[in-house]
Amino acid sequence: MSSFQGIWVPVVTPFNHGAIDFIGLRRLVGHLLEKHVAGIMVCTTTGEAAALSREEQLAVLDAVLQVAPAHRVVMGLAGNNQIELLGFQSEILKRPVAGLLVPAPSYIRPSQAGLAAFFRTVADASSVPIILYDIPYRTGATFEQATLLSIVAHERIVAIKDCGGNLGNTLALLASGEVDVLCGEDVQIFNALCLGATGAIAASAHVRTEEFVALCQQVRDNQWVEARATFFALLPLINTLFIEPNPAPVKAALALQGLIGSELRAPLQSASDATRTQLNSLLS
Repeated sequence: MSSFQGIWVPVVTPFNHGAIDFIGLRRLVGHLLEKHVAGIMVCTTTGEAAALSREEQLAVLDAVLQVAPAHRVVMGLAGNNQIELLGFQSEILKRPVAGLLVPAPSYIRPSQAGLAAFFRTVADASSVPIILYDIPYRTGATFEQATLLSIVAHERIVAIKDCGGNLGNTLALLASGEVDVLCGEDVQIFNALCLGATGAIAASAHVRTEEFVALCQQVRDNQWVEARATFFALLPLINTLFIEPNPAPVKAALALQGLIGSELRAPLQSASDATRTQLNSLLS
């Protein structure tokens, strides 16, 4: 079974006057890899995948694969038209990737049986590992514990990005040993790692990346006091990076560091002056 561990960054998609800034994207990915992140997640929520066409998503993936080794790249696969989604999946799988990050179909709110059938179909069609993305506040689909445990028993569903907000489900997944649990709520990284999560998919780790990587290593090394101190030192940054809709503050922080521009695609709006001032204070 493939293993997903450490800090994975769901990379933002930089824009320049409405177009994808591929130079900025490659520069950012190279910067993150130099900071020893485990890998890069492409075309996620943070990557504004919903605002990209399928062709643009593939172009972003291709650009990242020019910089990052394939075993450190996971591609987001989201949609609520299953036939179209499976077609897009086959296009992605023509490229070398370490896995696919797949949320429940959004908006249509399928039954528990429907959710199980959807993930089984996607996993059966995949030649690479699947990371289930549990994020009910975006998809409108909530997994019952029995459904989750049934889905992750599939041999190709090897990890979960846990944003479900249900501690009982998290504990059941950790106890099952069936999947790697990757924390998807940045504010919960420390406690998730202490409970046995193998890592995190953290938008905040675009910034002060080394400290997120160190936090993960400290927990692995049973350095609980040091890990707690590292986490609390990061907490003001984490809170500020989610004070406005993601990824506006993350892009603002990266722009302050000169890595990319802060442009987003409508209807998302750039971070406010107040947020930029707060970030500047935290990063200076």
